[in-house]
Amino acid sequence: MQTDLKNNTSSTSVSVLMINAQGIMLSVLGNDYFVSYNRIPWMQDAPVRSVLNVQMSGNRAIEWPDLDVDLEIESLQHPERYPLVMKRNPLDYMNA
Repeated sequence: MQTDLKNNTSSTSVSVLMINAQGIMLSVLGNDYFVSYNRIPWMQDAPVRSVLNVQMSGNRAIEWPDLDVDLEIESLQHPERYPLVMKRNPLDYMNA
């Protein structure tokens, strides 16, 4: 299911409500969550089209297939239980 800002209806399970310089506002299963780029740094420089392409991944997670990013819904509900542990590898910055 491709989601865009013009198609945010109450029947949509997941959608992007807003993108700004601080993060992304999501609507997931009728609940709204603001997710800061501090929590999802890989989204900060992602193309808007890819960020808008969000979908449910089962009944416990959402995914951005274009970005190969998945988030558990519980991590949105209780971010304190999910500290950011992923760190970028220095090789990610090498121009090969």
